[in-house]
Amino acid sequence: MPTAAAPIISSVQKLVLYETRARYFLVGSNHAETKYRVLKIDRTEPKDLVIIDDRHVYTQQEVRELLGRLDLGNRTKMGQKGSSGLFRAVSAFGVVGFVRFLEGYYIVLITKRRKMADIGGHAIYKIEDTNMIYIPNDSVRVTHPDEARYLRIFQNVDLSSNFYFSYSYDLSHSLQYNLTVLRMPLEMLKSETTQARQESFDIFEDEGLITQGGSGVFGICSEPYMKYVWNGELLEIIKNTVHRDWLLYIIHGFCGQSKLLIYGRPVYVTLIARRSSKFAGTRFLKRGANCEGDVANEVETEQILCDASVMSFTAGSYSSYVQVRGSVPLYWSQDISTMMPKPPITLDQADPYAHVAALHFDQMLQRFGSPIIILNLVKEREKRKHERILSEELVAAVTYLNQFLPPEHTIVYIPWDMAKYTKSKLCNVLDRLNVIAESVVKKTGFFVNRPDSYCSILRPDEKWNELGGCVIPTGRRQTGVLRTNCVDCLDRTNTAQFMVGKCALAYQLYSLGLIDKPNLQFDTDAVRLFEELYEDHGDTLSLQYGGSQLVHRVKTYRKIAPWTQHSKDIMQTLSRYYSNAFSDADRQDSINLFLGVFHPTEGKPHLWELPTDFYLHHKNTMGLLPTRRSYTYWWTPEVIKHLPLPYDEVICAANLKKLIVKKFHKHEEEIDIHNEFFRPYELSSFDDTFCLAMTSSARDFMPKTIGIDPSPFTVRKPDETGKSVLGNKSNREEAVLQRKTAASAPPPPSEEAVSSSSEDDSGTDREDEGSVSQRSTPVKMTDTGDSAKVIENVVQPMKEVYGINLSDGLSEDDLSIYLRFVQLGQSQHKQDKSGQQYCSKCSEGVIKLTPISAFSQDNIYEVQPPRVDRKSTDIFQAHIQAGKGIMQPLGKEDTSMYREYIRNRYL
Repeated sequence: MPTAAAPIISSVQKLVLYETRARYFLVGSNHAETKYRVLKIDRTEPKDLVIIDDRHVYTQQEVRELLGRLDLGNRTKMGQKGSSGLFRAVSAFGVVGFVRFLEGYYIVLITKRRKMADIGGHAIYKIEDTNMIYIPNDSVRVTHPDEARYLRIFQNVDLSSNFYFSYSYDLSHSLQYNLTVLRMPLEMLKSETTQARQESFDIFEDEGLITQGGSGVFGICSEPYMKYVWNGELLEIIKNTVHRDWLLYIIHGFCGQSKLLIYGRPVYVTLIARRSSKFAGTRFLKRGANCEGDVANEVETEQILCDASVMSFTAGSYSSYVQVRGSVPLYWSQDISTMMPKPPITLDQADPYAHVAALHFDQMLQRFGSPIIILNLVKEREKRKHERILSEELVAAVTYLNQFLPPEHTIVYIPWDMAKYTKSKLCNVLDRLNVIAESVVKKTGFFVNRPDSYCSILRPDEKWNELGGCVIPTGRRQTGVLRTNCVDCLDRTNTAQFMVGKCALAYQLYSLGLIDKPNLQFDTDAVRLFEELYEDHGDTLSLQYGGSQLVHRVKTYRKIAPWTQHSKDIMQTLSRYYSNAFSDADRQDSINLFLGVFHPTEGKPHLWELPTDFYLHHKNTMGLLPTRRSYTYWWTPEVIKHLPLPYDEVICAANLKKLIVKKFHKHEEEIDIHNEFFRPYELSSFDDTFCLAMTSSARDFMPKTIGIDPSPFTVRKPDETGKSVLGNKSNREEAVLQRKTAASAPPPPSEEAVSSSSEDDSGTDREDEGSVSQRSTPVKMTDTGDSAKVIENVVQPMKEVYGINLSDGLSEDDLSIYLRFVQLGQSQHKQDKSGQQYCSKCSEGVIKLTPISAFSQDNIYEVQPPRVDRKSTDIFQAHIQAGKGIMQPLGKEDTSMYREYIRNRYL
């Protein structure tokens, strides 16, 4: 069944900021530069933001004429040549938002970007660089002494570190939500289109659609899930003033994509992590939950599998699985003033009716449906109560909440002391986690947008029939979610999530017809590729929250980590401790200012003067709540009616209001993902194509020897992988570093997009963005879509192997050198018997060469070791004994020599 709609592609992808004395003009265009919009920003207001959107779509010729008139009208003298009245300030790719401290407003623009992933032709970009421009003119600027300090604090949030956006794909929602919205019934879309036309913002955007009749295509744009949007507060002031295409929502977390080649068939494995912007902060400063049910370090991780041979959301095969990590939803904290590596855990408030836990799980039921499965990895047995405090309180809260829920929708609680099992020599941690993962995936199911394949219906697997979730005619939907937590939600949590993701990946591959059984084994190319993605994912999230990379990895729990890993673990622990003790407070202030938790106000205490930010994140401390939730019916009534389906994906009046539905012509650029992806109007280079540069299982993991099974599901020995033949140690480290996601270090300038230095009369820059992924390797491939091309990497050219082409003729100099070498070799060991007898008499200490072969022409000799005198033998034996701890007494000569040395050295 084809989808009834298509995602709306933003028509503002390239921007140029023009400057006059009185105004800024922000000119935005689509990528093809056929449609333009213009924003006018007033610079004469010292503290207010005045933005005017003229609500008109310009052509390229019209925008050139407009800029020409503005240039002519703003010159100091009419008709004067050479003195331009309109200056080109900066080129950009999007607006992050507007912010004000104590003076006027600033505009934050994205000046460099990098393509990180591709989902169904929809590009996902990472912010590489930004530019912050002060809007008011210097003549009206009212200075404040603390403005510069606020500016430094705001800029401590490094926007070039793991912030992502897309012009056509909603990153704040899951793939299941985005594709469910596109499959809405046609009647609903028609009614929403009529309503949208009546409330249309743009007075010209619906021209000609009435005469189009039923041949148009519906475009859908959904409101973002603001919990995972990090610039919502920066865009709030212009949200109701400008067209929606100007609003570019960004997420924070991680995004990585790799290519799994299955006999030449490309399958993209994508990992997206969305960090919550509610109750966000650093490790020891943000623990537990706030009064609204938002928890610290809450991250939603989604793994997406898609068959890259078919790009469209309509005809392609897509699958996803979502899981969540987050701090224990209680009022608890740790006091870091004691300067202890593990500060004691304290419960800040008594919550006998689990009020904060009820708010948190109500949010999860609304977004994910039921069942909610809690995997608690904190320690259960301790000599002194530390982590066990959280387990006891969490068990009490879940037990209390479950007694009011319907039995089929109760919260599932799985406690498992991972640290205890790790120390045990009799238990395999990952085997136990694999059992838990199987039970979890069977309960929640996963999302896939196609019905079961015919072969799985004819020969169904035993585990496939036990799979949960919601089965619909067009595929399957995930209902419920796994929520994993330890104390920090970093090391143990990442390993547990990897095991659950590995189990879900097997089901996803099976549902797409790529493997015959839903099982994946370790030491296969597919699992190694997935493990590397998850390690990058864990390192990035750990740097954001804890200040260091992961301390314990999957290899640590498999107990196959090299001995050098222990020293690295110690360094990461020290780095995390240093960051928590000395830099986390400044990072927390920056996050509070960036997210709008704190607003600078004249006459009130500054951000750095506050003793704590507790009152900023707990709004109930500043005023009484208008309504009190029930102690027994703690859920939202509408949510419980539609379980196990998530309420956010149910077609109802409340959810339809969150959608923008518009009817387009068939070949309109706003819905034509083919033109957006392939860009036929541009010259493309295969070397710079993202799909060829990303990490590939065939190039980076498959062995480079001939005659091996090219399947990525074949178990291989560690020394057989492509990783072990990358060359020497330095080359191997460089390749690994290029694939790692550096959360703090931007990539080299050669891989970035061009900045604003180039000029273009049309009003926008020609983009030369670096499409090389952060996870890419420097190896170039001409084509990886065919298994035959893999052989090209296996069979190396003759010149690479020998240094010369052997088919070419030798030069005269090389030939003469070779002849002399042969003559020397022939006369090297020719000795007669008399000569050998002479040598044996003359030199007893010289190495003897005894002929072995019976043929005189063979130069094969037995080597006899030279004779060693008694004194040398004694010295060697004493050296051996000293290594065993048995020291020889010193002789008179040695004693006198030592005394002479001491006298000359110190006396």
